[in-house]
Amino acid sequence: MILLSSAGESFFQLIFALVVFVGILALTTFVTKWIAGYQKSVGLNKNLEIVEAIRLSNNKFVQIIRAGEDKYFVVAIGKDEVTLLGELSSSQLKDIDEPTETIQAVDFKTVLEKLSIKQK
Repeated sequence: MILLSSAGESFFQLIFALVVFVGILALTTFVTKWIAGYQKSVGLNKNLEIVEAIRLSNNKFVQIIRAGEDKYFVVAIGKDEVTLLGELSSSQLKDIDEPTETIQAVDFKTVLEKLSIKQK
């Protein structure tokens, strides 16, 4: 009788731990999505936008920044400084709306099937 009681007690402790784990996981997911939405709405600027950026080294970037409707600035950004390199007009920029290469979505099942065929 004592052995059955401790086994049942262990089972309920396991179920309780799983319920708590799933609850914490769901709460974490909800809070993460809420914070992402909040930061997205707070960081929404209509007058300033980073159009393009390239990393030169660990702490150095060159960025094209749109200010207003049609002003574009090229700036160099370092660890402690920002330097204006020049100004561009909208006609000097290349369109980057269309991707140069098409990226196809690959699902795990097809990759796994290809790998299993190669190993046979």
